[in-house]
Amino acid sequence: MASVVSSPFTLPTSKPDQLSSLSQKHYFLHSFLPKRTNSINTTKSSMKVKCETVGNGLFTQTSQEVRRIVPENKQNLPTVKTVYVVLEAQYQSSLTAAVQSLNKSSKFASFEVVGYLVEELRDESTYRTFCKDLEDANIFIGSLIFVEELALKVKTAVEKERDRLDAVLVFPSMPEVMRLNKLGSFSMSQLGQSKSPFFQLFKRKKQGAGFADSMLKLVRTLPKVLKYLPSDKAQDARLYILSLQFWLGGSPDNLQNFLKMISGSYVPALKGIKIQYSDPVLFLDSGIWHPLAPCMYDDVKEYLNWYGTRRDANEKLKGPNAPVIGLILQRSHIVTGDESHYVAVIMELEARGAKVIPIFAGGLDFSGPIDRFLIDTVTKKPMVNAVVSLTGFALVGGPARQDHPRAVEALMKLDVPYIVALPLVFQTTEEWLNSTLGLHPIQVALQVALPELDGGMEPIVFAGRDPRTGRKSHALHKRVEQLCTRAIRWGELKRKSKAEKKLAITVFSFPPDKGNVGTAAYLNVFSSIFSVIKELQRDGYNIDGLPETSEALIEDVLHDKEAQFSSPNLNIAYKMGVREYYGLTPYATALEENWGKAPGNLNSDGENLLVYGKQYGNVFIGVQPTFGYEGDPMRLLFSKSASPHHGFAAYYSFVEKIFKADAVLHFGTHGSLEFMPGKQVGMSDVCYPDSLIGNIPNVYYYAANNPSEATIAKRRSYANTISYLTPPAENAGLYKGLKQLGELISSYQSLKDSGRGPQIVSSIISTAKQCNLDKDVKLPEEGEEISAKERDLVVGKVYSKIMEIESRLLPCGLHVIGEPPSALEAVATLVNIAALDRPEEEILSLPSILAETVGRNMEDVYRGSDKGILKDVELLRQITEASRGSVSAFVEKTANNKGQVVDVADKLTSILGFGINEPWVQYLSNTKFYRADRNKLRPLFQFLGDCLKLIVADNELGSLKQALEGKFVEPGPGGDPIRNPKVLPTGKNIHALDPQSIPTTAAMQSAITVVDRLIERQKADNGGKYPETVALVLWGTDNIKTYGESLAQVFWMIGVRPVSDTFGRVNRVETVGLEELGRPRIDVVVNCSGVFRDLFINQMNLLDRAVKMVAELDEPTDQNYVRKHALEQAKSLGVGVREAATRIFSNASGSYSSNVNLAVENSSWNDEKQLQDMYLSRKSFAFDSDAPGAGMMEKRKVFEMALSTADATFQNLDSSEISLTDVSHYFDSDPTNLVQNLRKDGKKPSAYIADTTTANAQVRTLSETVRLDARTKLLNPKWYEGMMSTGYEGVREIEKRLTNTVGWSATSGQVDNWVYEEANTTFIQDEEMLNRLMSTNPNSFRKMVQTFLEASGRGYWETSEENIDKLKQLYSEVEDKIEGIDR
Repeated sequence: MASVVSSPFTLPTSKPDQLSSLSQKHYFLHSFLPKRTNSINTTKSSMKVKCETVGNGLFTQTSQEVRRIVPENKQNLPTVKTVYVVLEAQYQSSLTAAVQSLNKSSKFASFEVVGYLVEELRDESTYRTFCKDLEDANIFIGSLIFVEELALKVKTAVEKERDRLDAVLVFPSMPEVMRLNKLGSFSMSQLGQSKSPFFQLFKRKKQGAGFADSMLKLVRTLPKVLKYLPSDKAQDARLYILSLQFWLGGSPDNLQNFLKMISGSYVPALKGIKIQYSDPVLFLDSGIWHPLAPCMYDDVKEYLNWYGTRRDANEKLKGPNAPVIGLILQRSHIVTGDESHYVAVIMELEARGAKVIPIFAGGLDFSGPIDRFLIDTVTKKPMVNAVVSLTGFALVGGPARQDHPRAVEALMKLDVPYIVALPLVFQTTEEWLNSTLGLHPIQVALQVALPELDGGMEPIVFAGRDPRTGRKSHALHKRVEQLCTRAIRWGELKRKSKAEKKLAITVFSFPPDKGNVGTAAYLNVFSSIFSVIKELQRDGYNIDGLPETSEALIEDVLHDKEAQFSSPNLNIAYKMGVREYYGLTPYATALEENWGKAPGNLNSDGENLLVYGKQYGNVFIGVQPTFGYEGDPMRLLFSKSASPHHGFAAYYSFVEKIFKADAVLHFGTHGSLEFMPGKQVGMSDVCYPDSLIGNIPNVYYYAANNPSEATIAKRRSYANTISYLTPPAENAGLYKGLKQLGELISSYQSLKDSGRGPQIVSSIISTAKQCNLDKDVKLPEEGEEISAKERDLVVGKVYSKIMEIESRLLPCGLHVIGEPPSALEAVATLVNIAALDRPEEEILSLPSILAETVGRNMEDVYRGSDKGILKDVELLRQITEASRGSVSAFVEKTANNKGQVVDVADKLTSILGFGINEPWVQYLSNTKFYRADRNKLRPLFQFLGDCLKLIVADNELGSLKQALEGKFVEPGPGGDPIRNPKVLPTGKNIHALDPQSIPTTAAMQSAITVVDRLIERQKADNGGKYPETVALVLWGTDNIKTYGESLAQVFWMIGVRPVSDTFGRVNRVETVGLEELGRPRIDVVVNCSGVFRDLFINQMNLLDRAVKMVAELDEPTDQNYVRKHALEQAKSLGVGVREAATRIFSNASGSYSSNVNLAVENSSWNDEKQLQDMYLSRKSFAFDSDAPGAGMMEKRKVFEMALSTADATFQNLDSSEISLTDVSHYFDSDPTNLVQNLRKDGKKPSAYIADTTTANAQVRTLSETVRLDARTKLLNPKWYEGMMSTGYEGVREIEKRLTNTVGWSATSGQVDNWVYEEANTTFIQDEEMLNRLMSTNPNSFRKMVQTFLEASGRGYWETSEENIDKLKQLYSEVEDKIEGIDR
C-alpha cells in the first residue's frame, strides 16, 4: 500500500484556488480503487474466499511501543515513570512533546512515559506488558474508559499496584475505574456513597451528559474555594481538580506543568525539592474555532465579522449567498493540536464554496453550543444549511450515558440535515482498509448506532491514523471530498426553490418480471407514488404530463409506447452508449471481473445500456435494475455476492449525472443498492453502495416494522429513512367449513346435555376432517363410542383451533402513503395493544382485568384453552369478545360518522371526566364482566387513546416534504406498533436501538418461557428425550422489536445469563449452575442473518464467547451437550476445544441471504441438493471472538458437523404482519431437509416455530404453522379479497404467498398436499376468480400458474390429470395474452 501522507497545514494566506489545487494533489491519501495488480481477489471467479488473520486476529495491531519514551538520563536524576490508558490517541502527540521537553530542560528528574489505547488491552500479550509496566510506575493516568470488559481489565491491573503507586488519576470513565483515583489523602474509593459534591455527581441515576458538564462546573469553581481550606485533604482535592484542568487543557505546556505538579507533590524521591509549575492555561469550554482565525470566539457575531475580513477568502465565499455548513468538533483534538483532519474538512468545504461555522465543546453536551452559535438569536432561524458532526459521538453524552430526547429537541429546533461523520478511533487507516467488516464493533456501537438515535445520518469515515506512530489523525482525502460534497448537497435542498428541484423516484422489481415492478412490503406502490406526486405538484414542484389515475401511471411506466403491441419491455427513459457510460462511471472497469465488458446482456439492447422509467417534468420514476444473478444457479452458489452489473451502475450514473437529481427517493422496503458488496459499516471508496449513490441525497420510504434493514440502508447507502405504516390489521375470521364448525360448536354447547350431544359431536368430527383439521387435532374415528368427558375434550380442542384461526391478525390490503387508517380500521390493532401487560407504564392488560373479574388468572386461562378444556376455551372467547366490544365502543365515541378520529384530546377529556359515561364501562355492564375494576381500566383506556391518536396521525407525506426541503426529520424507533406504540406516528427517520442494550431483563424472561416450552414440546414428540442440539436463526428486526428475545433464547439454551454494566450495557455473560438450570445444557447452531451480523456484531462476539465458555466447563458430557459435541468434533478435526465449539455463523461480510429464496422465486434450481449447497456455501462463515478483527471466516467443516447433531430446527415469529409465507427470508434460512441429509442416521429433525405475536406465546411445529398461515391468508376470502381490491399489486401478493409455500416444500417438506389442492380450487377452478386475476396482472398470474405446475412437477403436490391439463392450457393462453397475439 502506498504511504499515507498527512500534511501539516500552514496556510494563513493561501488563496481558495490554491486550496482547491491542494485537493487535486493527492496530499492526504491516494485513491483506493483496486489496481489490477494488487486487487484483493486475483482468482478468476469469486468462488473462493480467503481471509487471513493478521497478527493477533484483533482489530488493531498497533502497539504501546510507539508511545514509549525512555530517557537517556545521563545525570543520574531520579526517574518518574508514567503509564496512561486512553480511549483515543489525540493525547499521544501532546504528552510525547511534553515529556521530551521536560527531559531536555529538567534539572530535578528524568521522565519515562508509556501509553496504551484501551482497545489494545484486548490482546493478551499487550495486557501482560501493561501489567509489567505498572509494576515500576509512579503515576497512572486513565481517561474515557467506557467499555466494560476493558474497564475491568484496567481495574484489576491497577488495583494490584494502587497502594504502591504515588498517584492514580482517572478522568471521566466508568465508576469502577473512577474509584481507583488517589492523590495523597484524596481518594474516590467510596464513589457514590459519600456526601461531598464529587460523589453526589456519580449518584444520580440518570447521569446524562449533564454529568460531564457538572464536572466542568465543579472544575471551574472548586479550586478557588479549596485554596482557602487548610487541611491536606482539601489541598489534595484541589490538586486533583487542577490536574483535570491541565488534562482538559491538553496542550504540551499544560501537560508539562501537570507532570511537574504531580511529581513534585507526590513522588517520594522528589520530596523537599521545590518544583515550580504554572497554573493551567484555560481555553474556552465551548466556542467557535477556525484554523486561520487569530483566536477562539465565544460569540458568533464576532466570528462572522472576522470571516468577512479574511484576506485569503474570495468575495463569493464571504458573500451572503454562499451555502453555510456548521461543524461540530471535539475540543480535546483542538487543544492537543491533533486537528489536521478538522482542518482538511474546513478547507475542502471552503474550496467548494461553502462558508463554515466550526463549533466545539469541552463537555459531552453539544445541545447548548448548537443553540448558542448556530441559531440566530433574533430571527430564531438556523444560520447554517446543514450540520456535520466530526466527533462521531452522540450529540449529548458522548461515549457515556446519552440523553437522546435532549439532543432531538436541540436538532428539531435547529431544523437542518444532521450528518455524523467519524474519525477512526480503534484502527489505523490500513487496518480499516483491509477489514471486510469496516469499522470496529465498539466504534459502530458508540459512534454509529448512538448518533442514529439522535437522527444522525451518513456515517462516513473521514479520518484515519498512521500505523507507524499511531499519532495524529490524518484526513482521508477521497472520503473528505465525499463527505463535504454530500453535506453541501443536503444544504442545497434548503436553498433551492421547489420549482427548480429534481427528484428521482426509484421503484424495485423483485423478482425481475413485469408483473413485479413496484414491489415493496405492505405498500401499494403506484397509488402511493401517485399521491406523493400530486402532493408535490400542489406544493409547487414542477410536474408535467402526470396521468389522471394511478392505474394509468402503471401503464405509462410498464409499457414501451414505441412497441407495436403489448411488449415485454418496460418504458425506456434513456439509452446510454457504452462510451458515455464509461465516461460517467469511474468504477465501471471494476465491474468487468464479474460481468465482462459493458454493455453486457442485462438492461441492454446489445449496443446501449437501458434506463427504464418515465419522466414527468422534474420528477423521474425509474425502475432499479435487480442483482442480475437471480436466474443463474452457478452464481447463486458463490459464497460472496457479485458486484453490481453495468446496467445497475448505469441507472445511478443516469440519475446523478444526466437527469441531475437533487435527491433520490427509494420507494418502499426494499431495493438492492444497500445490499451490494462492500464493508459492513464505514464504507471506503471501493465499496459499491458508496460508489453507486455517489453524491445524491437519498430519502427512503421504509416500513416502520423493519428497522433492521432500514438501518442497513442508512449506513450503507446514506439514506434518510422515513417510516410508513403497515396496513391496518383485522382478525382473520372464519369462512366456509370453518364457519360451519363454529356454528356446530355453539349448538353443542347449548344442547350437549340433551340426547343430541353425541350426534352433534360426530358432525363436528366429520366437518373438522373435511377442513383438514385432523392434522392439528387428534380426532376419534367416525362412529367410535366416546364418553361425555371425552366429547367435551374433542370439542374443546377443535374449538381452540378455530378460535386460534379466527383471532389471528392479518394486515388487510396494502398501505397507501398519505392515507392513514380510519378509527374503525384501527380497532383490531388497539385490541392487541390492550392485550399486553405493560409493567413499565403500570398498565394491566384488558384480558387480565377481565379474567380477574371472574376470579381467574389470565395465564391459566391461556394454558387451559391450549389444552382444549372446553370451559376455558369458552371463557377465552368471551374475554376476547368483551375486549373487542369495549375497545370498539371506546373508538366509536372518539370518531365522527365518517369513521375519522376527530379531536381525540377533547373527546377523551370528556369521556374520562365522567365515570358513569365511560363507553367501555357501559359496554361491559351488559356482559359477565360488569364488575371489572374501573380504576384499572381507566389508565389502560387513556393509554389506548394516546395510541389511537398516533395510529391515525398522518405524517408520511409531511416528513418527505421536510426531507426534500433540507429540514430535520424527527427520529423514532422502528418495530412492531403493538409491542412498542412509540413506533407511531409513522413518518419518522427510523433507527434501531443501542446494540449494547440487548437482551433486556424482560426479553430474558420471555425467552426462558419460550425455551422451556420448546424443550417440553420436543420431549413430548421424542419419547421424553432432551434435544442435544437446536439449529436456530437470529434475525435483525426480530431482535430489535423484542429487545433481544431470540438472542436471549440462545443464552438460556446453553445455560448462561447476560450481565449488564453500570450504564445498562450488556457486554458479559455468566453461567447458570446445572442445579438451577434443572436440565442439560443444549448445544446450538446459530445462523445469523446478514442484517443481524451488520447490526449486532457485538452480540455475535458475546454469543461466541458464551458458547466457548460453556464448552470449557468441567461438567459431565451427559449434562453439557455443548462440551460433548465440541470434544467429539475437536478429536475428529484435530483442533482445540475452543475452535471446535464454533457455533455462530452467518454470510461472508458484505453478502446477505443464502440465495435459496432467489433460486425459488426465479425457479432457477434443479434439485433440493443444489439449494442445500447454496445454504452451506453462503452461510458457513463463522465469527470468532478470539480473533474478532479477522471478520467472518469460512468454517464449512465445523458448520456441517455441528448441523449434523441437530435434533430440532427453530425460528421465531414475533409480529402479526409478517408470517412464514409473507416473505421469502424464513424458508431461505431453514435448514430442516439439509440437517436430515447431514445426520448420520438420516433422521428428519423436528422443526418448530415460536409464535410470540400475542400475549399467549406458542411453540408450534413448522407444519402446524404453515397450515395456520395458509388458512388465515392464502385460502382466506377476507385476505385475498382485501388484496384483490388493491388491483395490480394485490395479484402479485397472492402469487408471492404461493411461491413462498413452494419454498417451504423445498427446504423442509412440511407443506400438506391439501394446501395446494385448496389453493387450486380457490384461484384456478373458480372461473370468475381466474378471469379477475388474469385481467388485473397477467404477468403475476402467469407466474402463479407456473408455480402450480412446478409444485406438481417437483412432487410437492399430487393432483388429478385434469387439473394439470387445465393449468397447462391456461399457461399458453396467458402467454398469448401477454405477447398480445389475440389482439
